[in-house]
Amino acid sequence: MDSAPARSLRRGAAVPALALSLLVAGCQALTGVSDDAFRPSTNPVTVDTVTRNDRMAALAREQHPRILATYGGEYSDPKLERMVARIVGSLTLDPENPNQTYQITILNSPAINAFALPGGYLYVTRGLLALANDSAELAAVLAHEMAHVTANHGIQRQQKEAEEVLATQVVNDVLGKDPAARVALVRGKLRLAQFSRNQELEADAIGIRAIARAGYDPFAAARFLQAMDAYSASRSVTGQTDEGLDFLSSHPSAPQRIELALRHARQYAPPGTGQRDRNPFLDGLDGMLFGDTPQEGYVRGRTFLHPQLGISFSVPEGFVIDNSAAAVTAAGPGDMAIRFDGVSLDRRVPLSDYVRSGWVAGLDTASVRPLTINGNEAVSARARADKWQFDVTVVRADGQVYRLLTAAPAGSTALDGVAATVRDSFRTLAPGEREALKPLRIRVVTAKPGDTVATLAARMVGVDRKLDMFRLINAMSAGATVSAGARVKIVTDR
Repeated sequence: MDSAPARSLRRGAAVPALALSLLVAGCQALTGVSDDAFRPSTNPVTVDTVTRNDRMAALAREQHPRILATYGGEYSDPKLERMVARIVGSLTLDPENPNQTYQITILNSPAINAFALPGGYLYVTRGLLALANDSAELAAVLAHEMAHVTANHGIQRQQKEAEEVLATQVVNDVLGKDPAARVALVRGKLRLAQFSRNQELEADAIGIRAIARAGYDPFAAARFLQAMDAYSASRSVTGQTDEGLDFLSSHPSAPQRIELALRHARQYAPPGTGQRDRNPFLDGLDGMLFGDTPQEGYVRGRTFLHPQLGISFSVPEGFVIDNSAAAVTAAGPGDMAIRFDGVSLDRRVPLSDYVRSGWVAGLDTASVRPLTINGNEAVSARARADKWQFDVTVVRADGQVYRLLTAAPAGSTALDGVAATVRDSFRTLAPGEREALKPLRIRVVTAKPGDTVATLAARMVGVDRKLDMFRLINAMSAGATVSAGARVKIVTDR
């Protein structure tokens, strides 16, 4: 959750004052170039300095600030940026499109996503970087997005969507509710969806060809798609979703797509050939922020802690917390759910008046009662809407106002116990606790003799289901083992 409660619907309020961007020209050769060539510029190229006569770049320039606001701004890490820039540079040596330039932006978001805008704007989140396991896999993702640019998919999609909007308006305004017209409209939308799937498959084929030409392992695309499938399965188990920000919402993975990727790869090289460049990738990744930022607060097991706001609360056993863009939510057994966010409220407004001010649908006004929760002023109430019952608790701590909403089906008898557990757990953090909270980071470690998947996973902190998470970020199957000397990723706060 954003550290500014009044802006709880906007993620990542604390964006670096000067965002670092890297502009890599399509004709730039990388052979024999030192790391110094990729040091962040003291006068970085930003979207405002991109050629203003480029219509495609102008479209992207308009969207760039919105993307930064949605994804928490740019993530600044010179070592990581050099690694990503080197991969993009190797992919831009394309004789079919030598004049295309690309600006790569690493987004400060744990969401797993990558996308491109017309004009050569590439975006990748640090969440996706954490899931990849070598340079070839990241190259496959970036080449896929670059293919959307070179194939003008963005413009094609925009034109197609404009046609569909016009068709919808014609059907609604002229043909009314005629069933045949509705069928035609549905068929049109299905054609648009099919068109998008075809674009994805075309981008896969172009991207695999590009990484093969650049000397990377062409089978990396299929490996990353398999990693995305594993991530999807893990997410369905935990119940964590933020589909609007997620790679899976716009890049669906399926066995057929993986098989097609393997088929394309076989056209260029047999398995086991091509560069993976795992060590340079891991060197760049080491120390990267993992999960949420201090501005958003941290999830540690069943507890949410926010070092900047200085507050904490916990959820009962069986609930899984998700610190999403809009609020902190938790899903639990029996279709129960919890939501936590903050609001801006004048200190002079009594909490009981605020609860009765109309924002709670189905409020039982007789249930409004004052409370004191661990020394903090609070008000609790009950509400009903449709087939649901709610416990509403509003707390004022250090001048800020927070809302804890617990929902349960109308017939559930668990609401009282769950709501009381969550409500009573809310507290302010002591100065020492706030200082002790550190963000999680990806650390690359070398397995020693006697190390196993289990012992390495046990070294991770701040994540649920450590063994599953270790296997996920290292692309290891259930039966995989580690050898002494192998380099692996762990998540820790050190």
